Amino acid sequence: MPTCLAGLCCAFALLLSPIAATAQSSEKSTPEISPRHSLQPKAGRDREMRDVDAVGIRNVGCNRGFANWYTLESQISLGKAYANRVEATSKLIDDAEVTDYISGIAQNLVRNSDSQVPFTVKVIDSDEVNAVALPGGFFFIDSGLIMAADNEAELAGVMAHEIAHVAACHAARGRTRAKLIGMASMSMSMIGGPVAFAAYEGLTIAKPFTLMRFSRKFESEADFYGVQYMYRAGYDPQALPTFFERVKALEKTKTSAVARAFATHPQTADRIAKTQDEINSLLPAKTEYKVDTSEFQEVKARLYDRENRLRIGTAHRVTLRRKPVSE
Repeated sequence: MPTCLAGLCCAFALLLSPIAATAQSSEKSTPEISPRHSLQPKAGRDREMRDVDAVGIRNVGCNRGFANWYTLESQISLGKAYANRVEATSKLIDDAEVTDYISGIAQNLVRNSDSQVPFTVKVIDSDEVNAVALPGGFFFIDSGLIMAADNEAELAGVMAHEIAHVAACHAARGRTRAKLIGMASMSMSMIGGPVAFAAYEGLTIAKPFTLMRFSRKFESEADFYGVQYMYRAGYDPQALPTFFERVKALEKTKTSAVARAFATHPQTADRIAKTQDEINSLLPAKTEYKVDTSEFQEVKARLYDRENRLRIGTAHRVTLRRKPVSE
């Protein structure tokens, strides 16, 4: 399954298929977006991006001012096509109690985010500690990630980070920049403007979907927006750097499933410190936050019980996974 590493390594930016015959046709289909964000001075825009009260009424990267050739409609269409491929090659959890609970967390975060698209959430039956939010709001979470989280706030932090990638149209913006670089190497003496765009798209038609990492800037943005979404949804934003710290400590063992999952994207001290500083400087203190719920622990227990039942039914030698013991 092509997934991003628990929302924190995020290796899932798609090799998007053609979205328009020409740049002109893409321009016409772009939803109307207020130009005030793209025309603001950088300092003014920075202030707005740091204003938690502006979440939901600001544009964090999906309009033309952010070098994005892909409309929201095209991203939804492409995300759906790719989601169909994920579902065709993955085993989904069919437990309504689990899927409804996870979807509820996601929808709460989405309501408190800058996303301009609705989200569809599904849980994949896998030991991998992964999650991926595709363009257009198609969100897949591996059951291994749910079991790896210590509490609901940690899970919500990973999910908020993923939602931030979609809210900021990182996949579309990353692919646009890659195409701009590719087009720059073409001979503009023979082909240019909208025709160049159409020709370059034609070169990629036959290529299958592939994955590529997000830039450090996009990862940093997803951390930045993710803690804001957590905060607005009522979660303790400290859960995200806490998760970072735990993963960093586990990296030394090399045997932990969580550590292996994040091996290609280490949680550096600088990243942890930056996230902590953003929490301290951006978010006014609240008297209380949501950290954990009985529903989260019940869902984890259902997943452990389900896995053990499957192992008993299929293995020649019974090997049980132990339930986590609360400290």
